[in-house]
Amino acid sequence: MCGLVGFLGGVVAQGDQSDEAMLKRMADTIVHRGPDDAGYWGDVEQRIGFGHRRLSIVDLSPAGHQPMHSASGRYVMVFNGEIYNHLDLRRALEDFTPSLTLPLKGGGNESRGGVAWRGHSDTESLLAGLDVWGIEETIKRSIGMFVIAVWDKQTNTLTLGRDRIGEKPLYYGWQGDTFLFGSELKALRAHPAFKGEIDRNVLCMFLRYNYIPAPYSIYQGIAKLRPGCLLTVSLRQREPDVVTYWSVAQVAEAGVANPFVGTAEQAVGELEILLKDAVRQQMMADVPLGAFLSGGVDSSSVVALMQAQSDRPVKTFTIGFNEEEYNEAKHAKAVAKYLGTDHTELYVTPEEAMAVIPKLPTLYDEPFSDSSQIPTFLVSQLARQHVTVSLSGDGGDELFAGYNRYFWGRSIWERIGRMPKGLRSATARTLETLSPQTWNLLFQKLGPVLPDKIKQRNLGDKLHKLAEILAVDHPEEMYLGLVSHWKDPASVVLGASEPLTVLTDQGQWANLPDFTQRMMYLDTVSYLPDDILVKVDRASMGVSLEARVPFLDHRLVEFAWQIPLSMKIRNGQGKWLLRQVLHKYVPKELIDRPKMGFGIPIDAWLRGPLREWAESLLDEKRLREEGFFNPGPIREKWLEHLSGRRNWQYHLWDVLMFQAWLEQQ
Repeated sequence: MCGLVGFLGGVVAQGDQSDEAMLKRMADTIVHRGPDDAGYWGDVEQRIGFGHRRLSIVDLSPAGHQPMHSASGRYVMVFNGEIYNHLDLRRALEDFTPSLTLPLKGGGNESRGGVAWRGHSDTESLLAGLDVWGIEETIKRSIGMFVIAVWDKQTNTLTLGRDRIGEKPLYYGWQGDTFLFGSELKALRAHPAFKGEIDRNVLCMFLRYNYIPAPYSIYQGIAKLRPGCLLTVSLRQREPDVVTYWSVAQVAEAGVANPFVGTAEQAVGELEILLKDAVRQQMMADVPLGAFLSGGVDSSSVVALMQAQSDRPVKTFTIGFNEEEYNEAKHAKAVAKYLGTDHTELYVTPEEAMAVIPKLPTLYDEPFSDSSQIPTFLVSQLARQHVTVSLSGDGGDELFAGYNRYFWGRSIWERIGRMPKGLRSATARTLETLSPQTWNLLFQKLGPVLPDKIKQRNLGDKLHKLAEILAVDHPEEMYLGLVSHWKDPASVVLGASEPLTVLTDQGQWANLPDFTQRMMYLDTVSYLPDDILVKVDRASMGVSLEARVPFLDHRLVEFAWQIPLSMKIRNGQGKWLLRQVLHKYVPKELIDRPKMGFGIPIDAWLRGPLREWAESLLDEKRLREEGFFNPGPIREKWLEHLSGRRNWQYHLWDVLMFQAWLEQQ
């Protein structure tokens, strides 16, 4: 895993402002993404420059150094990620005899099938593919997570590319006469052409979602490359040409239109084969490797298939909390013991967790307020003490229907969709007669007689959320309510209007017949890449740990969309098919329990040890002077939260994460 930076155009500087010095300054900001090596390349005449920081995972020798040139000399590339089938690409390339293969300096290289290999890195495999197949075809043949930047010396064009689901990040944009790009925003900020003007409209979206959806960034003129896309730009053609080489919408529509027609047992067998192969490929590394283990279905499935294919105990990692309602460590420990992994757990104190908060603005580089960012960083930090690569179970919820909203949303809409609008409004008013705190106390008292499936944390807040969505006109509007924090963020951000996103622009929706499928699709193209994968990437790379996600092997994603919902949801429970695979390796009683999520008690901390910090950032005079927020609704929620009448932790954490980020600009 690595980090890349670069620029095209602009004025070629001299002295300590030389191109290489500038590239080094940009690359040094992301040294955490690649502490093992650094490299720079530029062409002064064409005004193009690449910088690279390397975390050596495959081929630790100098043969893996980047930027790297193709054998033909036509292409120069920097690459961040892993191509898990790169040895298969090499075998395919050896069946070709390129029209031009230049001799390599130094000699001593192995040559087969007309291809002379300098080492065994996946970067070199990709470059050889560019010479033979071109950029798009090579990317389509690749299985992995990646971001690439390729300079074509023949056409003088720059191509940027991102993996299919969006595991690896890439920012880009023109700043005056200079086109900047890099793995993180801090690298772009290090270039003198960077302007750094905050986009108020994007801030609006952030308050709704708690993340900033692609293609937007917090800065005007800077975008994120969407997953599954290739972008081409040149000094002759300033407007980037973006093409989609792989689309979740097309995959989902094709899968639903041509569903798996075998038996449930055959589907279980096929899923096991695909997931086992994805895990096997992602265990490829020349450095120590392990896995995150929460004890839930997804991470336990990954670890079980790792252990089944390993001749030694797999290293597994989890963190625990002394607060029982947030602690999954005991479940992870039981799964680890059953599978025989080399398990490491760390119980974290509130003080240790809160010590991460000052790091968050720098770590995430733009406002990001999924509070599970804190435990994700802590488990990454723990794993990095023992391994350089860690596999994760992310993606299972979106592919196999694991989120509670898939059941709540479907069930709610089936009921309210047939209700008269007036009756819905009356029901909402009834739910709101009791505060969330009162509802929570009531459910605590009724706990012994309630069924397990409704025993959830903060159920009172969920009932108030239900009240908010009872008056919607169509199911997608209800889904938007389920995933929204601030319902009218334009009333909170001064001088802003909320842009369209994939969740609000019907033109970007997949044509799917079932509401649950549509929710799963929307999560896969928004929440997964822009929240979950951002969280995992920044937390892991912040400690120079490579995180890999086997569920996001695109072959597995394509198969999952062919599976009918009846094999994903049964008896009010999701992930039925995945559970059948896992039950071959781990007993049901160790796995089957209500979903917890990966949370921390932010609500209580804001009333206690974080109160002074939060009060400083939410000070009314400060908010007015900074000029981004209308203080009224923020102060109202803050005072209500402090009183204990309402739990506004999500809304407040959104504002606090922006304020903490702004403070460091």
